Amino acid sequence: MITVRVQTEAFDLGAETHALSDGRTDIGAVASFVGLVRGGEIEAMTLEHYPAMTAKALEAIAAEAAGRWPLLDGTVIHRHGRLLPGDPIVLVAIAAAHRGDAFAACAFIMDYLKTGAPFWKKEETGGESRWVEARAEDDAARDRWR
Repeated sequence: MITVRVQTEAFDLGAETHALSDGRTDIGAVASFVGLVRGGEIEAMTLEHYPAMTAKALEAIAAEAAGRWPLLDGTVIHRHGRLLPGDPIVLVAIAAAHRGDAFAACAFIMDYLKTGAPFWKKEETGGESRWVEARAEDDAARDRWR
């Protein structure tokens, strides 16, 4: 079962992946992805969401991944609130018996989070802010799974 959390607090990649595999001998692979706030022009990013809608959407994405691959465990954490460059935004960590399943499920979840998770992102640059628009590349990445 994939656990989904939406939170303001930062997460610890090592602690989260250790929690998935600690004491388990059936797991042969843990694949993970951590998304970070990019720096450069971006001074901060604020992620807003509707909690009930967000939880339901993330759980549906996780359930679809669990239905496609023989997964043994997993964690999806998505942060919200105001984040600074270098801050972690999202974690997807998937445990499976084999690396191919873990990698595929991890990529699938991230591709669907980018397009199907109801978060609204506002970037701050040069003292001004703007809402981030959806990108065609993200839709194309999601569509490869259909």
